[in-house]
Amino acid sequence: MKILDCTLRDGGYYTNWDFSKELVSTYLESMNKLPVDYLEIGYRNNPMKDYLGEYFYCPSYILGQAKQASNKKLVIILDEKNVLPEHVDDLLKPCKGIIDMVRIALDPQKFGRALKLAEKIKAMGFEVGFNTMYMSKWREFPEFLEDLKLVDDVADYFYMVDSFGGVYPQDVVDTINLIREKTSIKLGFHGHNNLELAIINTLTAIEHGVEIVDATITGMGRGAGNLKTELLLTALNAKGELDVDFNALSKTVDEFTQLQQSYGWGTNLPYMVSGANSLPQKNVMEWVTQRFYSFNSIIRALNNQKQKLKDNYKLPCFKSLKKYDSVVIVGGGTNAVNHAQGLREFIADLDNVCIIHASSKNANSYEDLDVDQVFCLVGNEGHRLEKVFQNFRNFSGSCVLPPYPREMGTYIPEAVVPNSFELERIEFSNKLNDTHTALALQAALELGAQNVYVAGYDGYIQASISPKEKSLTDENEFLFSSFAQHTGKPLVSLTPTNYKSVVVKSVYSLLA
Repeated sequence: MKILDCTLRDGGYYTNWDFSKELVSTYLESMNKLPVDYLEIGYRNNPMKDYLGEYFYCPSYILGQAKQASNKKLVIILDEKNVLPEHVDDLLKPCKGIIDMVRIALDPQKFGRALKLAEKIKAMGFEVGFNTMYMSKWREFPEFLEDLKLVDDVADYFYMVDSFGGVYPQDVVDTINLIREKTSIKLGFHGHNNLELAIINTLTAIEHGVEIVDATITGMGRGAGNLKTELLLTALNAKGELDVDFNALSKTVDEFTQLQQSYGWGTNLPYMVSGANSLPQKNVMEWVTQRFYSFNSIIRALNNQKQKLKDNYKLPCFKSLKKYDSVVIVGGGTNAVNHAQGLREFIADLDNVCIIHASSKNANSYEDLDVDQVFCLVGNEGHRLEKVFQNFRNFSGSCVLPPYPREMGTYIPEAVVPNSFELERIEFSNKLNDTHTALALQAALELGAQNVYVAGYDGYIQASISPKEKSLTDENEFLFSSFAQHTGKPLVSLTPTNYKSVVVKSVYSLLA
């Protein structure tokens, strides 16, 4: 039985395939002393539109550095949906003499295309592995199962990939038996950890004759992550099957544990629900790591996917009969509270103004002002609104939601349903139409505001920013810039901010 560690490839979903040279050096040095047979160092890819890092493309110098530093067999992976047979020569010629195995990540419904890809790869002298996704759904693809026998001639390993992280040990056994009926190829298993079953599923696969298994340091990998290499090695060592240098192992585990504190991979309740119901992890990963959605909202969205339901129900469109000269959009930053007195004075001096709360977090500081107020509801924001206004006895505002249908679950407190509306569209941007900021800016357009101010959009200091905070910052910068381009006017921040795409004007300079 062989072990393949794919930390740099699978972990790249969190770091955009960029890793520090120091981290990679520690990783490769540690792996040299551990009973791991293959290291998958990343993808080889044709150029993509967005920025993706070193280990997404594995340029020649990365391949050479890995070969020089490692005593293991090296692996790269091709994503079948992005690579055609005619691309193989250009992608793999730089790998010859360096890379031992090329794996193909594939959808079982594209199995025929992958076979043609594998023929070309095999002809170049590489070992070939098929990483066949969605093992929990294979029985839904009879044509794929019938063609399994064709893999013997073009591949060395055939992997069962638990893409959703939701299979159980008996499923592993049944799938092994299913494949054995069709082919004699060596089998592999790649387990995701949504239900924290990756270790028992992998040990079950090993007990039933699987020849190669995958793991990653600290379980770093897409979505909920994978089987932890350190856990697998420890378990096999305890069974007397492997000798493990725990000093070397702990050295690289410590490095990746520090990285995990920033990126936060690992399972949680939304990943558990998606795994248990064989739902795709891509959206869950985005919702958990890049957006400030509550778990309750995410689970509602996942349940809707499972039942093939559109979220919530259709609401009246947000069309204000009254137009306003000015709008003040209040964000969730502390400056909306720290400068509340000045902001209140400024708002009170305006003749025709509406407050839009992108977040209801700071609404208490403005609730008694005698002006119209609008509240943006995304995801679980309605629960925060309930806490802020308790029984809604003093609530007289309107609520605005993203356009229908809403992919993310959106909670509307019963007390505000009569005053809740949905936007027909987000006209100033073609993406990010379900964020608080997008709703607030579009609502300002619907209200006809000639002057749009923001307050409480503090931003973050780059030196201490987390990946989630950076993602939120980038989203808001994009929306602010798009709004300014659409209207021909920059947004004006009345309070201190780290955002670069707004004009800053002190609220105190506008007071008499």
